[in-house]
Amino acid sequence: MFAVLKTGGKQYRVASGDVLRVEKIAAEAGDKIQFNDVLMVGNTVGAPLVEDAGVQAEVIDQIKGEKTINFVKRRRKHSSKRTKGHRQQLTLVRITDILEKGAGKSGVMAAVAGAGFVSAAAAAAGKGAPTSKKAAAAAERASQPKKAAKPAAEKKAAPKAEAKKAAPKKAAKADGADDLTRISGVGPVIVGKLHDLGVTTFAQIAAWTPEDVAAMDDKLNFKGRIDRDEWLKQAAEFASE
Repeated sequence: MFAVLKTGGKQYRVASGDVLRVEKIAAEAGDKIQFNDVLMVGNTVGAPLVEDAGVQAEVIDQIKGEKTINFVKRRRKHSSKRTKGHRQQLTLVRITDILEKGAGKSGVMAAVAGAGFVSAAAAAAGKGAPTSKKAAAAAERASQPKKAAKPAAEKKAAPKAEAKKAAPKKAAKADGADDLTRISGVGPVIVGKLHDLGVTTFAQIAAWTPEDVAAMDDKLNFKGRIDRDEWLKQAAEFASE
């Protein structure tokens, strides 16, 4: 008796004792597997599959097919080409039995193509159950929901945000201080530096001596800017208002 099975997107006509190469199956050498996508058994044709039919096989080895070379890019008249090699992963199996009925209760591991990651629900819904330790472990891992990532970034950001809110804002203007930005060339940054040096009023600037001006030039790194912009004259005018 023969059967026609489908695996890896291909169809195979098999009989008991046949050895064939199929797309990689998630099993180890020596494992017994069962193909459940059976299109035809003897004279019974499925629509599209034959219900409760199966083809059992023994895994001989995991192998690779012949190496193929494909052109990725070729430039005409330039003797330039790029090639890419590929060896298809295959599984060598020997057909041991063909079941017209009772495949669902056989207890033989279902043949799962590819890397073998199949959900527990899919394995239970399919005919047969995975009996290989490797396949069962893969099915269990795939069936478990992924753990939600811990919001570590949120935990780290929360103390910083709270500390930022709790920190008192620096006063933009000291108590009793004049608006020094009225002086030409003085901006908020320079005002902050002057406040740090204890200069907060126009009267203080107007009273600077040449030595004070030289010292402030060095501290503020102005290089004569105070004299060029006539800070003392402007400060005296604003102080007299």
